[in-house]
Amino acid sequence: MIKLPSKKSNIIAAMFISCFFVCSCENDIHEVQNLNNKSIGIEEGEQIEAYMSEDGKVKAKLMSPLMLRYQGDTPKVEFPKTLHVDFYNDSTKIESQLFAKYGRYLESQNKIFLRDSVIAFNINGDTLFCKELYWDQQKAIFYTDKNVIIHKPDQKIYGNGLTADQSFKWFTIQHPHNSYLNIPDSSFLGN
Repeated sequence: MIKLPSKKSNIIAAMFISCFFVCSCENDIHEVQNLNNKSIGIEEGEQIEAYMSEDGKVKAKLMSPLMLRYQGDTPKVEFPKTLHVDFYNDSTKIESQLFAKYGRYLESQNKIFLRDSVIAFNINGDTLFCKELYWDQQKAIFYTDKNVIIHKPDQKIYGNGLTADQSFKWFTIQHPHNSYLNIPDSSFLGN
């Protein structure tokens, strides 16, 4: 005759097995929370030299010692250690240049934000100094609502806000002040 286990021994076995599963399933709350966090990928490049073209013609050359590209919902590219851009005419001759200590490219807007010692100049010797400047690549213009100083060979122009083409052939200052002061060439180096 076969002896079947009693109900009492089945209950004890079930309790023992369930205690084993309850004790072994322990989660760290921080690990569970980190499962939901998205990790943002960062690509890094050094000694960057990038060319921008339109209709098969080179329009600009960007150089920077460091580039960081952030992947995510709104991808962006940063140039945290300066950037320099040469803008070319149709004959691939440099017609203007740009320098900034920091730049950030917003891919979704096709704009570059520049800050810290922003300088732009053209072949005529006109030079723009400002702290912040936007470069809209689609419209091929620069603009800012911050203070600007423009040095021309024989004058300084001060103002707030500026719009200019990226070749810096023309510019408009929204709120000029103390404009068109004639200055000697030696004071150009003082500021």
